[in-house]
Amino acid sequence: MTSHRADKLATALAHEAAAFLAREAGSDTLITVTRAVADERGGHATIFVSVFPETRAKAALAFLENRRADFSEYLKAHAKLGPLPRISFALEPRGEISSGS
Repeated sequence: MTSHRADKLATALAHEAAAFLAREAGSDTLITVTRAVADERGGHATIFVSVFPETRAKAALAFLENRRADFSEYLKAHAKLGPLPRISFALEPRGEISSGS
């Protein structure tokens, strides 16, 4: 079970990642942040994304990993999170995207 702090951190990271991708990602592939999950201590977080078209998923993940340092700098400038967690990106497993309810 996750703590309230981890939930707040995950929500903030998902929001900031979506804003970062809206600004930085190209228009040939749609990369959508679906959720983020932070560990209990806030030392690591995974940001889950969906990619369309799915054939570009591998390239999208490579883009995200290459821009991880830029995203950390973006977080430092735009989010008040305290110590930043180590960020990783992952594809949202098929069929697991929640409707937000």
